[in-house]
Amino acid sequence: MTPDLGPIAAAIAAHTGVPFHPHSINSVGGGSIHQAWRVEDDDRRFFVKTGEHSADAMFAAEAQGLRALSEAAVLRAPTFVAQGKTDDGAFLILEFVDMKALDRSGGILLGAALAELHRIRGPGFGWTEDNFIGATAQRNTPHADWPHFFGECRLRPQLALARQNGMDPRLVAKGLGIADCLGGLFIDYHPLPSLLHGDLWSGNAAQDSNGKPLIFDPACYWGDRETDIAMAELFGGFPESFHVAYRSAWPLDRGYETRKPLYNLYHMLNHFNLFGGAYLGQVERMIERLVAVLRR
Repeated sequence: MTPDLGPIAAAIAAHTGVPFHPHSINSVGGGSIHQAWRVEDDDRRFFVKTGEHSADAMFAAEAQGLRALSEAAVLRAPTFVAQGKTDDGAFLILEFVDMKALDRSGGILLGAALAELHRIRGPGFGWTEDNFIGATAQRNTPHADWPHFFGECRLRPQLALARQNGMDPRLVAKGLGIADCLGGLFIDYHPLPSLLHGDLWSGNAAQDSNGKPLIFDPACYWGDRETDIAMAELFGGFPESFHVAYRSAWPLDRGYETRKPLYNLYHMLNHFNLFGGAYLGQVERMIERLVAVLRR
């Protein structure tokens, strides 16, 4: 359903100080949770997300993440304009960026810039507020210890949801066992709290018409930089130049391949919880692999 443009236009005018009189609105593809639109007047274009009233909290968290990425000033993210509600739902307004898929040059720039983003240090692991990973609430209670944070704020909540969504209790128990002893994967590796995108799959990265890379739809928090890299490798889609450039700027620790299934288990559990049993096999394989490693 096409959104009510009155409140959206008023929000744009209030933010920019210039009246906005939209003459067109067009659906923009790509989203799986909310609807997206390009809204234009004679001179300006804006990107607008719309959803149910319950989406307001998700839009607020997205706006906070975009501001954090923009303030880091090492990698472009769409500029936040405004958010609000109508009688029918909630909306989020961002700058409109003409985007295309990353090419080799864009991948090189993104890899180098992501390494710079990860060099930005936080006060500890977590975030100032909880946010969302897709449509799932993401707990960000601050912790000084990374394995404890990942077990308590990432694995356990997803495993609890998976149990509610029908996952075999025996598999859930194995996952909880991993959460209990995952410190065994960090005996010789002590990550620092890096600023993370948090949901870095290829659908959340692109380049603009000038070839400059940008990232969007974040789920930011302070955490191990390897989590962003693991997610980027989970579904593929990034040019090889991105991976080479990142590792050239900041090589990964030699134990990364052992920890990668742990970090991607979180996302696979989330996909199981959001989309169902098609992801169960991958969850099982990741859990069995981690159990085997932790038994050594």
